[in-house]
Amino acid sequence: MPLFARQSFHSRRAALACALVGLLSASGCVSMTDETYKDLVPTAYAEPKARPQGSILVRIFKEESELEVWKLGADGRYALHKTHPLCRWSGKLGPKKTNGDRQAPEGFYRVTRALMNPNSKYHRSFNLGYPNPLEKSLGYTGDSLMVHGACSSSGCFAMTDEGVAEIYADAEKAFAIGQGDFQVQSFPFRMTAEQMARHRSDPNIAFWRNLKLGYDAFEVTRREPDVAACGGRYVFDARRKDGQPIDPAASCPPLEAHVAPEVAAKRERDDRLLQSLLAEGRAGMPMAYVDGGMHPQFRDMLKRLGTKELAVKTSMTAVQVSRPDALVDDPADAER
Repeated sequence: MPLFARQSFHSRRAALACALVGLLSASGCVSMTDETYKDLVPTAYAEPKARPQGSILVRIFKEESELEVWKLGADGRYALHKTHPLCRWSGKLGPKKTNGDRQAPEGFYRVTRALMNPNSKYHRSFNLGYPNPLEKSLGYTGDSLMVHGACSSSGCFAMTDEGVAEIYADAEKAFAIGQGDFQVQSFPFRMTAEQMARHRSDPNIAFWRNLKLGYDAFEVTRREPDVAACGGRYVFDARRKDGQPIDPAASCPPLEAHVAPEVAAKRERDDRLLQSLLAEGRAGMPMAYVDGGMHPQFRDMLKRLGTKELAVKTSMTAVQVSRPDALVDDPADAER
């Protein structure tokens, strides 16, 4: 089906209703039907388990405005299934911390069937599970942070209706074959050495270095990292030496971590490249967005068609809330 195929009458009616009632809450992307899902956030990280072939994993990259769906093969490794353009995300690079800050989450999440909403005002949606156990331990607030349709965001990741329907269908197929939950990895950008150098002065850089440990593990092995938390940070593929569960709210106990040799080698290469870039003054400058981001294909359409026509083609509603005018021009380079 073409990306901008004709929307169903139900979808258009729901979008119009959203526009009339103001649509977006300050805490997240909440609707009457989505509200039910905010209290179903997992309270602990899932124990690692065998995944059936065909299971999915999702990665999100803010700066690139892309969402990837990966599928598990017979060899026990994930392969890229499809990359979807994000129509809209709000806020700026960095994690969500506070109710109403318009930030889209960054971190590691797991989505169960209970967090899937087929009747969302935003066509289809699934709750990321924010705040996750680490975020709860840090006192972060907010709820109902979604991946959804309608191409308008206040703390969520917005797709076109067709795009979110496709991802939703992939998730439903995975649940049908026995996958109990799927991991969502949400990153500020693709965590290469070049990108880490560009964002070296950002106040979130220590948090991003922690995220990169999980990014590297999947990037190299194509296996889902086992995620836990302690001491205010994520820990990956690690176990307590005494065999007890890792408590997200406690300091880190003695841990046994498994780091594949190829993952350790990648981290060493990245660190050498980062130091070289910094020493030679070739780190570059980070992208400074006025308010969130939009995939270039939608930004180009906005330039050509204008807000109203783009809204018709993508089901975008309440566009002014997302300030699309700030996205007409390419983001400016700026030192931070």
